Amino acid sequence: MRFALDALFADVPVEQVDEAREFYKSRAAGRGPSTLEELKEVRARRSAPRAADPPAIEETIEAAGARVPVRIFMPVGGPPRGVYLDIHGGGFYMDSAAHGDARNRELADGLQLAVVSVDYRLAPEDPWPAAPDDCAAVALWLVEEAEARFGTSRLAIGGSSAGATLALVTLLRLRDSGAVGLFAGAALQFGTYDLSAQTPAGRRIADEYFIQAYVGHVEDRTVPGISPLYGDLRGLPPTLLVVGSADVLLEDNLALAGRLSAAGNDVEVRVYPESPHGFTGHPTAMAGTALGGIDSWLRDRMAQP
Repeated sequence: MRFALDALFADVPVEQVDEAREFYKSRAAGRGPSTLEELKEVRARRSAPRAADPPAIEETIEAAGARVPVRIFMPVGGPPRGVYLDIHGGGFYMDSAAHGDARNRELADGLQLAVVSVDYRLAPEDPWPAAPDDCAAVALWLVEEAEARFGTSRLAIGGSSAGATLALVTLLRLRDSGAVGLFAGAALQFGTYDLSAQTPAGRRIADEYFIQAYVGHVEDRTVPGISPLYGDLRGLPPTLLVVGSADVLLEDNLALAGRLSAAGNDVEVRVYPESPHGFTGHPTAMAGTALGGIDSWLRDRMAQP
């Protein structure tokens, strides 16, 4: 059997590849804040999130001994066919659930889903395990309350970057507690699956401040609750992995795909050419194609019995 990266490329029009190549030629690769002072400055300069119409329902849920703020979007066209749990990215130390409002409104209306987005606690003020504790609490709340609250127990989960990491960690916790069966799928975009600097991709980001802020106090960062690449990955729901061919984390996403498959899970990998980390948030046609593909995949998963 031959293994070639381009065999994993998503099917996109050549003009979108050309557009992405030109777009990223003039766009310098970025790094996150390198100190707490820089982080505070970046947070202060962050633009207000794009408004959603109708807006989110803001609520605080209580589960597993935790109180966690969430933002809920109900579809405007009728009762939801399922519930999607969204976990935002931002390196575990930036952003908020509100910055996903526009996308989550589109998901709710386009897929006829209730979307619940988690406003988990951020590092360094609240380092690990605060964020995964919050995400797991909301997931358990959905397992217990989705049928009564939304009229459906059909669930899916997803996130991008740090949000993808937290989504996978959440699924591992649910699997270990016997509650993962209600989740029909996980849509994970360019996650950070090794924070221990043991893998080649992990070593490339080892000096990033977000790691120190999030898990700098933990000696062994190969524990699955931090670096899920090292976990027992059996018994997880079908998973879609989306990543760009120019992403610094490409290798770890491919490694995760191999481990998920070897553990007996249904996994699909889509690599988008000429695309770096975070590309689905950029103003390119490639990003639109990738997001549309995620929508289609989620629609199919939620429709299956």
